[in-house]
Amino acid sequence: MISFKIGDKIIYPNQGLGIIEDIQEKNLFGEEFKIYHVRLFSNDTLILIPSINADEMGIRKPVDENSIEKFFGFMRNGGVDVSLNWKGRFKEHTELMKSGDMLDVAMVLKSLYYLNLTKPLSFREKKMMEKALELIVSEISEVASISNQAIEKKVMDSLSCCFDQHKQHLDS
Repeated sequence: MISFKIGDKIIYPNQGLGIIEDIQEKNLFGEEFKIYHVRLFSNDTLILIPSINADEMGIRKPVDENSIEKFFGFMRNGGVDVSLNWKGRFKEHTELMKSGDMLDVAMVLKSLYYLNLTKPLSFREKKMMEKALELIVSEISEVASISNQAIEKKVMDSLSCCFDQHKQHLDS
């Protein structure tokens, strides 16, 4: 179980980057619980997370610099496996987004980007692709201390590079 302290930046799955503003001890039914007070950067919301549930919820520290390189390598190389069944694909993508793992979120972004090259995305898939991009950009921007715009451009360039051959095939 990861233990956090006040001032630690964390990733809250499907919500993004936050900071531990306070940690309080609460006594409930005779048991002591640590409660993290987390301020989300994306919408300035304060949420309370029992420390005992943090692992189960996928709360984690932001990735390190090595993981960022691994992420961009993943985004530039290799294909994706896109299920043709919309319902199954949406369910799978939702589960990956909930995991909070950067590579899981990257898989969602990459597969929806690829799918968007072949046909228009549904409204829900378009929103999910935007959310995946937002989560990835905000985390990498914070870790690398680079602007969101520069990171977003690098992510989109990596995706474009990965699927260049596919786009050329569709255009011909």
